[in-house]
Amino acid sequence: MEHAGWDKIRIKNLEVFGNHGVFPEENKLGQKFLVSAVLYTDTREAGLTDDLTKSIHYGEVSHFITKYMRENTYQLIESVAEQLARALLLEYERLEWIDIEIQKPWAPIGLPLESVSVEVSRGWHRAYIAVGSNLGDKGEYIRQGIEALQDCSDCIVEKESALIVTKPYGVTDQPDFLNGMLQVKTLLTPAELLKKLNEIELAAKRERKIHWGPRTLDLDIIFYDDLVLDTERLTIPHPDMQNRDFVLEPLAELAPRYRHPVLGKTVKELLEALRN
Repeated sequence: MEHAGWDKIRIKNLEVFGNHGVFPEENKLGQKFLVSAVLYTDTREAGLTDDLTKSIHYGEVSHFITKYMRENTYQLIESVAEQLARALLLEYERLEWIDIEIQKPWAPIGLPLESVSVEVSRGWHRAYIAVGSNLGDKGEYIRQGIEALQDCSDCIVEKESALIVTKPYGVTDQPDFLNGMLQVKTLLTPAELLKKLNEIELAAKRERKIHWGPRTLDLDIIFYDDLVLDTERLTIPHPDMQNRDFVLEPLAELAPRYRHPVLGKTVKELLEALRN
């Protein structure tokens, strides 16, 4: 989910005392840190109604940052920035993205130095994940897979399509499939999301003996924002999605106007082209 276009709330150089550092004395004695953050959200409704509940309370966020940095200890300020960004995104529902900078004014390097800082940019992404099964209790395998994904704190299953019965694709001498689609909001990177999906498949005793063969549970990333990615392990958008009715039909139920970032056609247009 791109953060360009969102409104911004800025917190600059919040002074926080924390026990973060590689050296034991830093963890024991502590020191001052400066925290700056840009909160990306939609302030339109708050601006029109003058209602603070429609925005993000920067005072509450400042107290949250202070409490978090006092109660947790990390060796690296990279870890402070990463974990604090994640904690804030999980805590505040209206927060879509955050840029956060942690400054360490007195970094112990034995040289004159004004400060050292680490800045990270993190936020929510939207992914569409195809689900399928053609072994055992298909519906139960799919349900367990969805619940396992929902139990991941970095993922929110926002929408589920209806499940449809489809003929097998590729290797046709196997049972019919039950297929569907999920709309997921996630803090995970594509590689991290793939790893999580593979773990869920493994928990369902998924075996990869035959390409396109029978399986208890299949979870495939179809879209991830508007990302175009091609690596040895992962291709996004899914390279064969435009040829698969069992992908496009449930996807069209959830996101008919979602435009393929490479082909330039909407999901609805891709489905119509496949069926004609």
